[in-house]
Amino acid sequence: MSVVRIPPTLRAQTDGEREVIVEGETVRDLLDDLTARFPGLQGQLEYANVYVGGEDIRTRDGYETPVAESDTVILLPAMAGGST
Repeated sequence: MSVVRIPPTLRAQTDGEREVIVEGETVRDLLDDLTARFPGLQGQLEYANVYVGGEDIRTRDGYETPVAESDTVILLPAMAGGST
């Protein structure tokens, strides 16, 4: 089991939980477990930046990045916008 840290913008979908214990061997497995338990997250994680052990999964194996039991996974919603 691994810990997923939930950002404030998504906590309404996790009943206010800041951290959730999830199961899986890869980031994809963890996110599947998370969305199965909290269906309100469905579609909310599509553009989230995901970090395992402080490292962006885009620099590793993406959603197939392995996750050890001792790893903490951090979700950060992608932000866009600004003015011209």
